[in-house]
Amino acid sequence: MQKPSIAIVGAGKVGTALAVLLKSKGYPVVGIASRTIESARLAAVRVLTDVAEKPEDITRKAEVVFITTPDRVIAEVDRAIMLNDGYKPGTIVAHTSGSQPASILESASLAGAYTVSIHPLQSFADVQCAIHNIPGSYIALDGDPEAMPVAEMLVNDLEGKKFIIAAKDKPLYHAAACIASNYLVSLLYFCTGLYEKFGLTRQQALEALYPLIQGTLNNTAQIGPVKALTGPISRGDTPTVESHLKAFAECDIMENELYRKLGIYTVEVALEKGSINMDQAEELKRVLNNR
Repeated sequence: MQKPSIAIVGAGKVGTALAVLLKSKGYPVVGIASRTIESARLAAVRVLTDVAEKPEDITRKAEVVFITTPDRVIAEVDRAIMLNDGYKPGTIVAHTSGSQPASILESASLAGAYTVSIHPLQSFADVQCAIHNIPGSYIALDGDPEAMPVAEMLVNDLEGKKFIIAAKDKPLYHAAACIASNYLVSLLYFCTGLYEKFGLTRQQALEALYPLIQGTLNNTAQIGPVKALTGPISRGDTPTVESHLKAFAECDIMENELYRKLGIYTVEVALEKGSINMDQAEELKRVLNNR
């Protein structure tokens, strides 16, 4: 299949990374548009393409249009492009939102385009991280059947691994991704902050904890999250959990509650692992619930 021409609307981390990666795979990038002309220029210089103040000026020339704006304005941008005759019938219009289905590109559909959601299941701290992280990632697709052959070709050329997701499942899919990525960062902030209480800086704490974190991820990758569970709850060691709670009495209420809630959830994982029995589980829950 011949590689179609690409227009990028939204020159943030994902849009810029897609432009760079697809250009490197031989896709013609016909232009980049963004809310600010400066960000469009910064992205365009990476792939030596045109900059557009009006998205329709480049979307008319493209066979595939990526709308890589923030989720809250995808539909608004899509509608503006349609109202300005920016779509040709048969154009494939994609967004990269994890939480929204392809069907939010309603205006593109009304113009005769085919719509698809192409979401890399990955974290993008900056453009270079995005360029580095997308290859090898899983990429979720949903949308019109007519768009799928091109979407799958794009995923293959991005060196991704595709899977299809139903539109109705997108919010739960995205929530799980947020827990795995965003909430993991919050947990690391939580635990490094605890180390600050006895004199380490957050950076020193992260350096000390990082081998443990990496080892835990390695274990989870090899044997799965249930079998990888270790620690006092996994052993049914109630006295150790009680000592933790005594220490948390000196912390703020949110930190105390977070430890307790995570502990209660972890009891269920330990039960599934089979490393504690029901009596041990009930005793741990009693202590964690402060009963």
